[in-house]
Amino acid sequence: MSAPESRFVQACKSQPVDRTPVWFMRQAGRYMPEYRALRKQYSLIEICKKPAVAAEVTITAAEALGVDAAIIFADLLLPLEVMGLSFHFAAGEGPVIDRPVREKEDIVRLRTDRASELGYVSEAVRLVSKHFERRLPVIGFCGAPFTLASYMVEGGSSRNYVHTKKMMYSSPAAWDQLLGKLVAVAGDYAAEQVRAGADVVQIFDSWVGCLSVEDYRRYVLPRTTELVRSLQKSGAPVIYFGTETTALLPSMSRTGAEVIGLDWRVPLDEGWKMLGQGSAVQGNLDPVLLFADGKELRSRARDILQRAAGRPGHIFNLGHGILPETPVENVKALAQFVQEHSAKATSATR
Repeated sequence: MSAPESRFVQACKSQPVDRTPVWFMRQAGRYMPEYRALRKQYSLIEICKKPAVAAEVTITAAEALGVDAAIIFADLLLPLEVMGLSFHFAAGEGPVIDRPVREKEDIVRLRTDRASELGYVSEAVRLVSKHFERRLPVIGFCGAPFTLASYMVEGGSSRNYVHTKKMMYSSPAAWDQLLGKLVAVAGDYAAEQVRAGADVVQIFDSWVGCLSVEDYRRYVLPRTTELVRSLQKSGAPVIYFGTETTALLPSMSRTGAEVIGLDWRVPLDEGWKMLGQGSAVQGNLDPVLLFADGKELRSRARDILQRAAGRPGHIFNLGHGILPETPVENVKALAQFVQEHSAKATSATR
C-alpha cells in the first residue's frame, strides 16, 4: 500500500479526519482534453493494456483535479476476456459481448485460472503508487459478481435484464456457479492490485439496482459477501457501490464492506441511517449538477456535507461517474470547495 495513513483511507475505516476527502468516479475520462488526445492514439482497451499509458491517465487526472485519491484507469469488463469471453465496443452502444452466456455449458467453459493475465492492471497500479508514494492513495477496483454476470448473460447493457433474471429464476444452480467463477477471478484480480500498491478496492455493482430486495438477498448477497470478505484479507478497505439501490442499502451493508456508495437518489443522511452504524458512506452528488452554475453546485455540495455533519466515515463523491462534456473547471472547483468548506467546518467544531 502506498498511503495507508491518508485521510481517505482513514475515512474508509470510519476514523476521524481533518476534512472530508473527495474523489470522483470516472475522474479520468472523455471530459478531459488530455484523455481525448490519448484516445486519438489508442483505443480504450489499448490504454488499459499499456501500463505506462494507463498510469499516465490516472496520474494526470488526479493531479489536475487536486483530489484525495487516484483510481486506476481500467475497464470493468477486462476479467471477461481471461475467462474466455471476447467483447468489443460498439459506437453509441457501449460494450458488446460477442457470445453471451446463456446455457449451462457456456458457464462450464468459463476459465478461472487466467487472472494473472490481467497483470497489466496491477502493473499500472504499481506505477501510480510509485509516482505518488505517500502523497496520494490509490484505488483499485473490480466489477461485482451480479453486474459482470449481467453483462455476460445479456450480451451488453440492458433495460430489463430479462436473460439475467430468467437464468436466476429458472437455473439457480447454474447462476450460482457463474457468480462463483466471477468471485474467483475478480478476487484474484483485485487482490493483485492491492499487492501492487492499491490502498482501497472499490467493487462496482452498477446494475444491481434492477433487483428486488428478496432477489438480491437470495441470488446475489451471498456471493458478493464472499468477494468482499476475500478482498478484506488483503488488508485493504472495500467500497461497495451500486446505483438505484436505495431499497437494497440495508442488505448491501450485510456484505461487511467498510464503505457503501450512495447514489444521488437518496439523501445522504437518510441513506446512512438505513445502513446502520457500522458503515462509512461515499457520495452522493448528482453528476449532472456539474453542469450547473457555481452557486447551485456549491449549495448542493454544502447540503451533502451538512447531512454528513462531520461524522467520521464520509467520503465525498458523485452518485455515479463524471459524464462526457462535463466542464473540467467545475470538477476542480467542486473538489476545492469540498476540501475548504469541510476543513472550516471541522476546525469550527474543535
